[in-house]
Amino acid sequence: MPDRLDAKKLEFFKKILLKMKAQINGDIRSMADESEGDQTDKGDVSGHAMHMADVATDMYDREFNLSLASNDREMLQKIEAALVRIDKGTFGLCLKTGKRIPEARLKAVPYAEYCLEVQEEMDRKGIR
Repeated sequence: MPDRLDAKKLEFFKKILLKMKAQINGDIRSMADESEGDQTDKGDVSGHAMHMADVATDMYDREFNLSLASNDREMLQKIEAALVRIDKGTFGLCLKTGKRIPEARLKAVPYAEYCLEVQEEMDRKGIR
């Protein structure tokens, strides 16, 4: 069995992951609040229709925010999975090979599920 991270290192990564999770949750709340504010500001009291360019810009902004929120939710899922792996004692081990993921990679991508070689292979094949 490959050597596992000690309790001190696991706690270090857990704190990083929890901080990332809080940051993303804050970003999602902020986007939701902003979106709600945009919707309430749409009531045009002048009776004039919005210009097509304004409508297009609003649609683009909404789509962009939805895309960001989708990416954030995906990141949250990966963070949650990493926290579960910490609790199970499998954090830092490649899900495919079982080899230990180098700490340098975990510091760069704390929710990494795979060692770099496997991740690069998956990226080449277009696997997420």
